[in-house]
Amino acid sequence: MRLSDLRGRTVAVWGAGREGRAAVTAIAAHGPAGLVAVDDSANFLSLPWDGPLAEAAPLVVGEEGFARLAAADVVVRSPGVPQTHPWLVELRRRGVTVTQGTALWMADHAERTIGVTGSKGKSTTSSLISHLLAAVDRPNVFGGNIGVPTLDLPEAELYVLELSSYQCSDLTDSPRVAVVTALFPEHLDAHGGEAEYYRDKLNLIAYGPRTVVVNGNDPRLALELGDRAAVRAGRPDTAHVAAGPDGDPWFHLVDQPLFPRAVLPLVGRHNESNLCVALAVLDAVGVDVAARKDTLAVAVAGFQGLAHRLTEIADPSGLTFVDDTLATSPYAAMHAIDAYEGRPLTVIVGGTDRGLDYSPLREHLAERELTVIGIPDSGPRIVEALAGLPKVRTEVVDELVDAVRLARELTPAGGVVLLSPAAPSYGRFRNFEHRSEVFAQAVADTAG
Repeated sequence: MRLSDLRGRTVAVWGAGREGRAAVTAIAAHGPAGLVAVDDSANFLSLPWDGPLAEAAPLVVGEEGFARLAAADVVVRSPGVPQTHPWLVELRRRGVTVTQGTALWMADHAERTIGVTGSKGKSTTSSLISHLLAAVDRPNVFGGNIGVPTLDLPEAELYVLELSSYQCSDLTDSPRVAVVTALFPEHLDAHGGEAEYYRDKLNLIAYGPRTVVVNGNDPRLALELGDRAAVRAGRPDTAHVAAGPDGDPWFHLVDQPLFPRAVLPLVGRHNESNLCVALAVLDAVGVDVAARKDTLAVAVAGFQGLAHRLTEIADPSGLTFVDDTLATSPYAAMHAIDAYEGRPLTVIVGGTDRGLDYSPLREHLAERELTVIGIPDSGPRIVEALAGLPKVRTEVVDELVDAVRLARELTPAGGVVLLSPAAPSYGRFRNFEHRSEVFAQAVADTAG
């Protein structure tokens, strides 16, 4: 379904945040027979609804909203509406057509789009792809989940989009190049279960993309893909890391050494995988990666890691404090822990407790020596899940500042204190930015 297909039809836009506002503006320009916006006041932090928005679509709030949704020919939901929302379940049961702004946009722009999703690494990988394309004179517009809603993007010859599982779920067109970086259980409460989450995530590749590029070293992704044709980055027949001319690790494209691993300023093997995926994407869209390797090396060296993802904080004590507050699952925390292998490590975990299974984290730490400090709400349960591991010291405190103070006492000189919550939300904090601010302030306040 395209935006133009909405002409002469009654449309309800569900959500009054960024995505909803963009949808109303775009749909109004295509002459719907009727247009209304609905905010159920449970899922959105709404901005003032006035001016041209109010003229284009009256805003209906609360319980009355369902009747307006059910009466529409088409419902355009914001990504924040979960698949499990009772209204959405009932709308689908009644056969109401439900789509999203990203799906409407993709129908008109798929051939010019590189779409990136994944349970981990989608933000960094999509940012890398956009950054490297620009470096080799392939201008592009970057947006999606990481920033600008798709319906607000300007016209361009090439787009790079970061797409969440929520955005992928309603697509009926795949982008020209569809990219999946990793797959593990996330947001299960919003999707209805693990199988449903994987289904919604992999809907990105369900409609005939020209090229599928995936992280070839991700076991769950390999299992879900089966024998489907895909470029599996990290393997010897595409972009991968192997010993280079000097014996140190280098990035390669097939048998061609490109540049040393040390050029990439981001820590962790998962970030090596992210760059391998990005290089494989460039190769897939016709960039002569080997011929442009020097330019690409300079661009990689200048790439700035994204905020709240293994962001290191300088400290006079010699300890390295690391803000990884966006590690909202045990799998993400496992990647972060691996990134600092070989250094003394203290990990601060905990956030809103949504009943995640922490047995994979326990298995991952079975032979590791480190300290884990739990903070509310889920911290005590994570610590309990690690009970009995012979090399893991565990502690529980009531506040993040207390965790930082205790970490200073327990972490050996030259070690790392890692805030990697392994929890899907933020506990006592407003959002991840607030948690990062409190962590940084706690590091500063305890430095003396």
